[in-house]
Amino acid sequence: MERIAQIMFLHTNAFDEYQKRHSELWPEMKAALKEHGATNYSIFLNQDNGELFAYLEVPDVEKYNEIANTDICKKWWAYMEPLMSTNPDNSPVTVDLNEVFHLD
Repeated sequence: MERIAQIMFLHTNAFDEYQKRHSELWPEMKAALKEHGATNYSIFLNQDNGELFAYLEVPDVEKYNEIANTDICKKWWAYMEPLMSTNPDNSPVTVDLNEVFHLD
């Protein structure tokens, strides 16, 4: 299993709405995440600066990355775009983190 960790950037006035939208995650989006191998997926918020820390595990990173090509993912990104820093295709701006320690 591969572990993925990223930082994303939420607009400071959007904390509550971001949490609300994730608590009501569309069933189609949840299914797409699972179909692309995502497990143990969590997102944490630093309320001091709007940084989001995302962590998930996948058996195959390449297969997981294919989710970006699905219509449901593109729809989700457009839905979330007003709440966070995004790229021109509406995907979240992310900073990939390199693992430096893991306790088995």
